[in-house]
Amino acid sequence: MLAVFESTIGKPPEALIIPSGWMVPETRFEVPEICKAAWRDTTFYNFPNGNFMAFSHVCENPAHPKSVGRSTVVMDDIFCTFRGTIDNIGELRRHYGLTRQATEAMLMVEIYKVYRDRAPYPPDQVIKDLSGMFAFVLFDANRSKLFVARDRDGKVKLHWGVTDDDSLVFCDDAEVILDVCGATSTAFPAGCIFMNSDQGEKLASFDHPLHKVRAIRRENDDGAVIGVFFQVDLFSRLPSIPRVGSEANWGDAAAPATE
Repeated sequence: MLAVFESTIGKPPEALIIPSGWMVPETRFEVPEICKAAWRDTTFYNFPNGNFMAFSHVCENPAHPKSVGRSTVVMDDIFCTFRGTIDNIGELRRHYGLTRQATEAMLMVEIYKVYRDRAPYPPDQVIKDLSGMFAFVLFDANRSKLFVARDRDGKVKLHWGVTDDDSLVFCDDAEVILDVCGATSTAFPAGCIFMNSDQGEKLASFDHPLHKVRAIRRENDDGAVIGVFFQVDLFSRLPSIPRVGSEANWGDAAAPATE
């Protein structure tokens, strides 16, 4: 899967923007050609201003074992592409009133809609309830809301990076995102969610939502930054802020009242 969003939708963390000598596309508009060259039989969902989501129907890369499930769905202008397996999907289908035929991607859309509109607590709580191996990218086209997550053990590959025009890229193929983003590409942190809101973008751990997710840059012998990775800082603590209403729950997902 591949998803590219301009910075007005998904502003990249500043630490992810690294000056690099890698040749990368000048803008997000050039990324689809790289995708088409790497993956045959690719489906694109195109949005305004060059934003898009794409996935391949064929696993050609050894990094994509066929045992890892894939599902993509479009419901009510909400686009979700999912890789992996939810072990407790039967329980969650019953909880959300879904049929036995509902895929993991359908489940993610329903979870997003419920917690966007009526949630008594923030999204990190429901992601914590997911058992299994997974990575997904969800985009609500009507509200320009982005919701991304990866399982706590990082069993399903997911990378992110930045293009030359500061567009944010998510991809499960390390080679493709390296071609697209160069040294700005890195693994999306396991056990984390990323989302945008009226208060800005948030990267948070769903197991440790009251602790910061810090970026750690790697340098060469000359002190030049050559990469970055993210990890939860268990020695830091975010302030707990009381919230009222569903909008506050969505916007402050990284700082719930209780951990």
